[in-house]
Amino acid sequence: MITDLAGARLKQVRLDKGLSIEEVHKKTKIHLDILKAIEEGGLINFSPVYIKGFLKIYCQFLGVDPKDYVTGFKGTSVTFRAVPPPDNQKETPFLGLSPIRLKSLKPKIKIVYIFIALLITFLFLFKLGKGISARFRSPDIVKPASFVLAKPGDSRMRPASRVPELLPIKAKLKAKDNIAGSLKSFSSLIRLSIHAKEDCWIRVKIDGKIVPSLSLKRGKTETWQAKEKIEFSLGNATAVDIEVNNKLIPSIGRKGQPIKKALVTKEGLISVSR
Repeated sequence: MITDLAGARLKQVRLDKGLSIEEVHKKTKIHLDILKAIEEGGLINFSPVYIKGFLKIYCQFLGVDPKDYVTGFKGTSVTFRAVPPPDNQKETPFLGLSPIRLKSLKPKIKIVYIFIALLITFLFLFKLGKGISARFRSPDIVKPASFVLAKPGDSRMRPASRVPELLPIKAKLKAKDNIAGSLKSFSSLIRLSIHAKEDCWIRVKIDGKIVPSLSLKRGKTETWQAKEKIEFSLGNATAVDIEVNNKLIPSIGRKGQPIKKALVTKEGLISVSR
């Protein structure tokens, strides 16, 4: 092996060539501690085989003959000493893990970490928004049915007025009862609908009350409702289509034939007088 003096000679050769020990480390890939141990005679606890290999690489890099230096050496192996970083470069690990520096990561690994961070942020914001929405959503608001029936006692069907979109929850049951009652009342009413295929005059009596006569224009439709009966007269039996209680009635006369009186009850069209 080499002597301590030989190690100092190698160091002097390096210095004469203007090389730092770090440059030798980068070029030869020999650990800095091993290079320092070679030059300072501090090799312990390391296999002589490896020491010879390191010495040969170092000598060849400096351009000297290894035989002139590998004649003997103090100790037979080397111990690696961990060199702590300066105080201003120390980083506090998180949960006992070594800190990860994005600058030291490869581009693909950077993308993975960025994607994971964005995904976590998105999930957090989604849950936060969902919680805020649930907190501010009032449990006392419901949306009832968007239709109303005609007023009781009105003979004609009227367009349903617009129902408020929101009602207090306390009125929910009452609204249901009103709708159920209206539907029950509606289902028990007698309904007569007349659609004009041609211009035709019509006279109607609802539960014994006479409704003003009207001239129904072609393409128009009129509807009436009653509790007990509806009586009507037509100027032309074939000029209209008649619907009783949602059922279409076949023609009740010949073309151009007037209808003096037709009676409608809950059972349907009962009689026709021409």
